[in-house]
Amino acid sequence: MLHLAEGLRLPTNGLDYTLLGIYFAVVLGIGFAARRSVKTSLDFFLSGRSLPAWITGLAFVAANLGATEILGMAANGAQYGVYTVHWYWIGAIPAMVFLGLVMMPFYYGSKVRSVPEFLLHRFGPSSHLLSSVIFAVSSVLIAGVNLYALALVLKALLGWELWISIVVAGFFVLAYITLGGLSSAIYTEVLQFFVILAALIPLTVVGLKRVGGWGGISDTLSGEKGSAFMTAWDGTGIGSANPLGANWLTIVLGLGFVMSFGYWTTNFAEVQRALSAKNLSAAQRTPLIAAFPKIFIPAVVVIPGLIALVMEPTLGKTEDGLQYNDAIPVLMRDLLPNGVLGIAVTGLLAAFMAGMAANISSFNTVFTNDIWAAYLKKDQPDEHYVATARWVTVVGVLIGMGTAFIASSFSNIMNYLQTLFSFFNVPLFVVFIIGMFWKKTTPAAGFWGLLSGTVGAMVNYFWFYKQGVIDIPSDQGANFVSSIVAFVVGSVVMVAVTLFTKPKPAEELAGLVYGTRSPGEPEPPGKGDDAWYRKPALLGWGAVILAALCYVPFSF
Repeated sequence: MLHLAEGLRLPTNGLDYTLLGIYFAVVLGIGFAARRSVKTSLDFFLSGRSLPAWITGLAFVAANLGATEILGMAANGAQYGVYTVHWYWIGAIPAMVFLGLVMMPFYYGSKVRSVPEFLLHRFGPSSHLLSSVIFAVSSVLIAGVNLYALALVLKALLGWELWISIVVAGFFVLAYITLGGLSSAIYTEVLQFFVILAALIPLTVVGLKRVGGWGGISDTLSGEKGSAFMTAWDGTGIGSANPLGANWLTIVLGLGFVMSFGYWTTNFAEVQRALSAKNLSAAQRTPLIAAFPKIFIPAVVVIPGLIALVMEPTLGKTEDGLQYNDAIPVLMRDLLPNGVLGIAVTGLLAAFMAGMAANISSFNTVFTNDIWAAYLKKDQPDEHYVATARWVTVVGVLIGMGTAFIASSFSNIMNYLQTLFSFFNVPLFVVFIIGMFWKKTTPAAGFWGLLSGTVGAMVNYFWFYKQGVIDIPSDQGANFVSSIVAFVVGSVVMVAVTLFTKPKPAEELAGLVYGTRSPGEPEPPGKGDDAWYRKPALLGWGAVILAALCYVPFSF
């Protein structure tokens, strides 16, 4: 559960609540405005594939920048130190670039409406239905985590009752997605991105000034925690002990490759934003544009966690006192005046709503297109599917309210989310990556690879780790190992099954497998998209190089 200190309250006043009210009004206004553009199911699910790259790029990063990440990564910064940057520079950027340069041409070029629909074309109905169910379950689980965490934060900070927080936040997410579909979610996420930054930047700047800048943080925490606490790689040798409970090999393979690529390349909550872009070039640039702000997010998330540890040395040391999850709220309480405090509370609220909305919008798309329309109610009028999607949104929010309480069995909310990713996203990545690059991969291999990878990750986590069969120092380390297990088991099963089953005819794989051509001419770039500074390769490699350079100051 996301534990916040029971006595932690913010000194909010009428000005702060006024800012919060204005934000809610603007969000609903966006929903009503977007409703006018929803005429078809394509409009509702993918904004009619009409949005420019800068809009979809900001929505892509905002959909991931939920308050669970803000509070969770600040908590990780306070608990693990600079090691936390690995979740960004090696655990996000390379995978986002791979999605843009390599996988988006397959996704967008095949004109699918969802990630599971791609598996329908590549492997067939069995893999499609299994992946659709997995996506639907994981979406409502993660949406519920955001909603429950929001309720706990508002209860701790503002004194709101838990059920009031759940109902209020759930209502607003439900309202603007039901009204305007994906367009409403995306434009709201762009607004939320700037609101979140408006909350976090002043917090970081004022906090740095209070503790004597970066030099003050380094001197204080190096003395208390050891010099390795302020580096990214020191102490990660195989056999070495560190707070993260992981060595460089599990960081690079478990987090940097398997878990990261599994999440960023198959998680429909993000990929859906790229599919709504106006053309293939814009779709490719969506995750690449998002990669640049993602590189610098640690400056306003991880650094505040370190600042909070300097200002509150008892953070996380006593069970009944301030916990690591209190890092951001403590800084808000101690550093921000009224007005700015209202912006900060609104930023946290915006972040939770962005995370929940991303998962609810992906849930209604997958359930309606890939389960309802594909297997339960085929060949209905387009209006039927738009109406169904709106009702499914209501159901998704209600289920999210219930599933949120599953998170109560986890001591750290980020550990819970990473566990879900190792169960659901990594096996999907195995199926996608092998299916996209090996023409002989068979439909049976896709199904059994996905199923065995998911089961393998769960067995490793619940049996080998939780039952103490193998010794893994931490939940995060266990998640890294579960991801590696899912990847290896899924890969081995796919190869083995492929050797004994029949592949699809080559002509049915056109545009779905690397080295095959889609029917017709390739789509030309849109007007202005052929400019040199918009080239996907330039943006992608520029992001990778910049992320690598960011490691330099923290490597020694």
